[in-house]
Amino acid sequence: MTPTKPDRFTAVLAAAAMGVYALLVVGATSALTNASSACRSWPACDGRWYAVDSLSLAVVWGHRTLAVVTGVLVVTAAVMAWRRGASRRVRTAITVAIAAYPVQVGVGALTATSGSSAALAGAHLALGVLIFAGLVAALAWTLETETAHLPSGEWEGEPKGDDGDSSVPSTGPMATLYAYFRLTKPRLMWLLCLVAAAGMALAAGPSLRTETVAATLGGGVLAIGASGTFNHVLEREKDKKMSRTDDRPLATDRIPKRNALAFGFTLAAASLVAFYSVNALTALLGLTAIIFYSVIYTLVLKPNTRQSTVIGGAAGALPALIGWAAVTGEVGVAGLALAAVIFLWTPAHFYNLALAYKDDYERGGFPLMPVVSGEATTRKHIVYYLGATLVSAMVLAALAGLGILYAATTVVFGGVFLYATVRLHRERDRPAAMRAFHASNAYLGCLLVAVVVDAMVV
Repeated sequence: MTPTKPDRFTAVLAAAAMGVYALLVVGATSALTNASSACRSWPACDGRWYAVDSLSLAVVWGHRTLAVVTGVLVVTAAVMAWRRGASRRVRTAITVAIAAYPVQVGVGALTATSGSSAALAGAHLALGVLIFAGLVAALAWTLETETAHLPSGEWEGEPKGDDGDSSVPSTGPMATLYAYFRLTKPRLMWLLCLVAAAGMALAAGPSLRTETVAATLGGGVLAIGASGTFNHVLEREKDKKMSRTDDRPLATDRIPKRNALAFGFTLAAASLVAFYSVNALTALLGLTAIIFYSVIYTLVLKPNTRQSTVIGGAAGALPALIGWAAVTGEVGVAGLALAAVIFLWTPAHFYNLALAYKDDYERGGFPLMPVVSGEATTRKHIVYYLGATLVSAMVLAALAGLGILYAATTVVFGGVFLYATVRLHRERDRPAAMRAFHASNAYLGCLLVAVVVDAMVV
């Protein structure tokens, strides 16, 4: 479809929000690298402007320069909001942001000159999150107001099957093997295994043992395969009604239900053996993940509530705890923080797919948010959850001691994700929804790789 004309106010709001986010992340990185100790005066460093003699000073000046640029953007957004007659809630949100901004600068200056304390650090973080939240809310409400009344794009063509491959023979042993392979939902494996790997890397750092990685990821692959298989079995009748899934092995009777169940239980048992070889808590969490996805999400949540995507995010978050527990034998704060990132990312990610296949999900009888609450509300919630994901990623950096590589990754790919989300509001068709979906995958995948590299190498 032809997208609506880009709006300068929206662009400024988005840029201001990402500027504030970058400040939060750079601030956390500055604290972690002790860059603030290189400059104990404000606004100049011992009377010198932009004297970059070290990496620490480069971080300091980058932070202060970004603060000026972002401040200009926040002020510009406020002026534009009042001049264009933005809604009351948008003006209120931006007013909160612009009122808190100089206070945030003052706290930052005090921190730089007097040294950081727990109280100052907490106030600095809280103010930054407040400003970011105000700008994200204003952006979400502005996009909703401007695009909710506009028609959706043409969702051209029938959706393709999600995991089929026309190059595989339709009959014979190879076709049967491939059908069993499809039961395991292999497209989910790389990301969930990367989540578990990030959890292990955070917990162990460079001392991570190869045998722990092999047993944990091996158990993870088997557990994901078991969960996917049970999901295929339990949703086989609904899959027959949806173009996206009507070629799945159970929906087409290529694999008998009895055989699929036996296959699923075999994978589940093998996964628990692999997990238990690491430790008992890892096995318990693995069993919880299988039951949660296969029973609670598939049977209870998905057919009955539009919040299934939100609550179901716990299934994707559990591998973070599994990875952490595999190394430590317990559940730690940093592991929980990583799990929170995955939990909050899930709605921002999956709602894009739900939009792209809204009609299909409606035919299948799933009351997902686009079906029950409409496309405009769903697009707004994507912005909400994206903002929450970015905040949780920043908190993870502070708790886990992650550095510059991680900071750059979450800012750059978070910006790409936000751009795709704003574009979705403008274009409102399947290609735009799928671009946002793939942007969300790219964000999380690159973020997890950065976690692993930062924790083990940098």
